[in-house]
Amino acid sequence: MKFYFLAAFILILTTESFSQTKHDSKPFILGETLEINSNELKEIRKLNIYLPEGYAADSATKYPVIYLLDGSANEDYIHIVGLVQFLTMIEKMPKAIVVGIANVDRRRDFTFPTTIKQDLIDYPTTGKSEEFISFIERELQPFITKNFKTNGSKTIIGQSLGGLLATEILLKKPQLFDNYIIISPSLWWNNESLLTDATKFIPNIKTEAKIYISVGKEGEKMIADATKLAELAQANKKLNTTFVPLMQENHLTILHNSAYKGLEIVFSKKK
Repeated sequence: MKFYFLAAFILILTTESFSQTKHDSKPFILGETLEINSNELKEIRKLNIYLPEGYAADSATKYPVIYLLDGSANEDYIHIVGLVQFLTMIEKMPKAIVVGIANVDRRRDFTFPTTIKQDLIDYPTTGKSEEFISFIERELQPFITKNFKTNGSKTIIGQSLGGLLATEILLKKPQLFDNYIIISPSLWWNNESLLTDATKFIPNIKTEAKIYISVGKEGEKMIADATKLAELAQANKKLNTTFVPLMQENHLTILHNSAYKGLEIVFSKKK
């Protein structure tokens, strides 16, 4: 009988302890979520925003902004915020704001029109990157500049189809960003037509920018395309271009390690 009373007493204490712990817990916050009504896209878009430590307390300091494609909470946002926080902590980069652009239809937003009939059948919504780039230029960047303490420095991070879009912006609107982190770009899209365009566009870029291009063990075409893009960019001295092949990584594993290296490189100070 004593055993049962003791067991019941322990159970009550444990339950109260767990209840108290649960009652006192607080959410662990990695940012804030905002919505922007886009006329360019004719829809409401969600933004996941990370503000660096001390942002609210320091009214004078302004920060660089990192625009993250595939910026949904269940995609790349948490990973990139973690890298930025860590690299800031070890003083490998300055404190920065991260703007994660949550996806609605990435195939639609990140691709330009294709002439490949099968792609049109398989992915009927594709080909609207022009509208998405206009959203970034005319609505998103002005919104961030107006509502946050920014210092004018802008970086874009894109992988896969996001890397395709980042490359398209580099070619057609290079002034939109100071730094381009392009990981595993899907330059195979539309029979590599953007890579063909790059031979014409890149030599005429007059805007200075830092470019980081990376690719893993992702097939001969992906490797060859990324290598050619890097070579073209390196030939333009206005573009400070670094090419980092990561052959120990594949298309699924490359993002974290590559983004770490990319952030280190584009934010490195001149010695």
